[in-house]
Amino acid sequence: MLRPSALTTSILLIFFVSCGESPKKKTVQKEETAVKIDSVQQEIPETPSKEEEEETFVLNEENAIDFFFDYAKKLKKNKVKIVTTMGSFTIQLYDNVPYHKANFIYLARQNYFDSTQFHRVVKDFIIQGGNSDDRKTARKRGDIGRYLLPPDAKKGHKHHRGTISMPSSERDNPHKLASPYEFFIVATKPGSYHLDGSYTPFGRVIEGMDIVDAINNVPVGDGDWPLRNVYILDVEVL
Repeated sequence: MLRPSALTTSILLIFFVSCGESPKKKTVQKEETAVKIDSVQQEIPETPSKEEEEETFVLNEENAIDFFFDYAKKLKKNKVKIVTTMGSFTIQLYDNVPYHKANFIYLARQNYFDSTQFHRVVKDFIIQGGNSDDRKTARKRGDIGRYLLPPDAKKGHKHHRGTISMPSSERDNPHKLASPYEFFIVATKPGSYHLDGSYTPFGRVIEGMDIVDAINNVPVGDGDWPLRNVYILDVEVL
């Protein structure tokens, strides 16, 4: 039997031991909780800040002209190679049509034309490219921006055979503003001169016109869309 003094000492020892153990258990629980939270945070992808979102550049009808004016100043290239599922051909772009030249090179470097098609073919007249029935193309346009380009048809260039030119937008467009994402190439011999003054020639095929002719001869269905899709695989700036 314990004496009162011994009993009191035992009770005090139990009390201190209990008090000493409890904080250790709580500390471990807090550390485990912190590790779990950190693990979850690492798995959640970071969302871009408002500043990063604002830095994303999108073309529009207010900034496009200034942008391509500055972009054209830096360009030293004036040739592009268009690679299609039927072969490739090379185009030389006119230096004195700066907005349209800069626009075409910019879109090529953005890989916009990849996987688009020659979606309109009129025999002995034109092949028209830069569009697609693929939703990916519409998303690309949305990412790059919505804008039009002014006509530039007074530089002395005519719609000779092999000329690359830009069609007008289908929107209400009395000033013949150009649809920047599409282009057409004249296949007519010797040319389609009735287009002069209404559309903007901005280059000419200098190699591979036989490929243009081959595309111009594919069978077409409604809306002059080829029955067999002719894809643009790549537009390489030379």
